[in-house]
Amino acid sequence: MPSVKKKAPEGWTRKDLLGLQELTRGEIELLLATARGFQEVSTRSIKKVPALRGKVVVTMFVEPSTRTRTSFELASARMSADIVDFPTSMSSLTKGESLIDTAKNIEAMGIDILIIRHGASGAPHLLAKHLKASVVNAGDGAHEHPTQGLLDIFTIREAKGRIEGLKVAIVGDISHSRVARSDIWGLRKLGAEVTVVGPSTLIPGPIEKLGVKVSHDLDAVLPEMDVINMLRIQMERQKRSLFPSLPEYSRLFGLNGERLRRAKPDLLILHPGPMNRGVEITPEVADGPQSVILRQVTNGLAVRMAVLYHVSGAHRAEGAPDA
Repeated sequence: MPSVKKKAPEGWTRKDLLGLQELTRGEIELLLATARGFQEVSTRSIKKVPALRGKVVVTMFVEPSTRTRTSFELASARMSADIVDFPTSMSSLTKGESLIDTAKNIEAMGIDILIIRHGASGAPHLLAKHLKASVVNAGDGAHEHPTQGLLDIFTIREAKGRIEGLKVAIVGDISHSRVARSDIWGLRKLGAEVTVVGPSTLIPGPIEKLGVKVSHDLDAVLPEMDVINMLRIQMERQKRSLFPSLPEYSRLFGLNGERLRRAKPDLLILHPGPMNRGVEITPEVADGPQSVILRQVTNGLAVRMAVLYHVSGAHRAEGAPDA
């Protein structure tokens, strides 16, 4: 094992990870510290530790996913868990069985952790109330995506050395973004100043209650920012057009080389993916030296290992096996 040998620091007592809204600053710091320890595992010739040996992890993705699903599966495998992918398109859910009944039947087979992505906000919270197994939220509707929020924060701290006092802009489709909400909760709890940027039709009115600033002018706020997180326009969640056209959106809110030259030279650029190149971000920026987009993906593996380690209770096991 990495720096979390034997027993991780005390402080994690939760069965589930449902969102960053409910976590304390200390719990977020603990997950980030554990993730730093697990980073080293991916550099080994044999990329495996025995922390979850004997545990059974099920992934239930009712919505499509590439990065998050693969990252959770690799994280489980690297911790020696048994992994089962639950194919929702071929399950009893398509026959009208309720989500709770489906999950309870899976649990009856002896699973330890259920990782779920669902289009309905609150679906993981509902299952957590009915299951003894741990539930990890891999994205629920437009509510939260806690592991993405954690890996974003981890990546920012890795590059900048701190979160406290940083000015962070989250740009784009705030209304439909679960990533934006998790980022806001986590960054604010660690002391960052967050500004959400986008057209008024894509920023919900109550968002200021979360302690963020709101701007509809990217050019006005960009020079002040230390970090910018560019969000994808989620056309699949929009029931009607919320801006005139994609070219118009890109002109006003897209991050391109010309706009980037007006920012701080050490501006850090994030994107949760998948990217719409040429819409919210141009290839020269996405692939440029200030971008840490691929680093986010790499860090996501260590963060999800840390989450599985703690919700499984492995950190409480006396004499947890070394790597």
